[in-house]
Amino acid sequence: MKRTFRVVLDFEKPVVELQKKIAEMEQLAKETGVNVSEDAKRLKKKADSLQKEIYAKLTPWQRVQLARHSDRPFTLDYIERIADDFTELHGDRYYADDAAMITGMARIEDFRVMLIGQQKGRDVKENLHRNFGMSNPEGYRKALRVMKLAAKFNMPIITFIDTPGAYPGIGAEERGQAEAIARNLLEMARLPVPVIITVIGEGASGGALGIGVGDVILMLENCWYSVISPEGCAAILWKDNAKAPQAAEIMKLTAPDLLELGVIDKVVKEPFGGAHWDWDAAADNLKKSLLAELKQLSKIAPDKLIEKRIQKYEKMGFWNE
Repeated sequence: MKRTFRVVLDFEKPVVELQKKIAEMEQLAKETGVNVSEDAKRLKKKADSLQKEIYAKLTPWQRVQLARHSDRPFTLDYIERIADDFTELHGDRYYADDAAMITGMARIEDFRVMLIGQQKGRDVKENLHRNFGMSNPEGYRKALRVMKLAAKFNMPIITFIDTPGAYPGIGAEERGQAEAIARNLLEMARLPVPVIITVIGEGASGGALGIGVGDVILMLENCWYSVISPEGCAAILWKDNAKAPQAAEIMKLTAPDLLELGVIDKVVKEPFGGAHWDWDAAADNLKKSLLAELKQLSKIAPDKLIEKRIQKYEKMGFWNE
């Protein structure tokens, strides 16, 4: 499904401008009956070539910008396209319901699964409701509640990571933000059901890791996943947020870098130009990867699953000289 963008990044402008010209030519042809098929075909070929040239050599900072693109599909957009019979579950049974964290049961072909994901908004009103995708402690506790429910009913768990970080407000700290995230790390490590992690946008700090411990970590092609944002890193190293592009270069936060480092297990291809160009194609690619992992993980006994998961994380951060 091709989309009309509300936001166009600087490096995308040449492609978008060409596509606008193509659309104008096609509209003119409809209104006047003039045959512009050859001209339109030539411009489409030029646009495709330019798009391939631009997106074949993206910098880490450009991938960070794509991961944050406001027209990119969010958790609920993927759930709508990947899953059937989604029933959302609300509340942590302690304090409140957190709209920044989506949880619920669904079916993906033959698999009954529990879905958990961080949800951003597309306008000011929705972003305020979703708290810009930054969960409070009750969001992580809600996620843990449904994870335990999934374990009880032997349902695989799939999480969608897309957050600039856990909410750092005073209320969140008073209600135990750090404890809630730490509790999730502990409990996710020993869940007796398959857990698949997918990074679909931003994966920042403990806010991402709070739903990020699993058997397999998938990451869409134009995402980032790191202990800190490039801006935060630049502020610490150089006292200058403007050096975020330089920080992104050295942080190794893109999918190809993290695959090489062994932090993630698979890079899921996006439609050329990024997931925001074609939501349906992006969701279809992700669904295929999820089904492949579900089929493999469902064959593993629970005790072996836990053992392999713990070993996976024990290996991270170790290297041989």
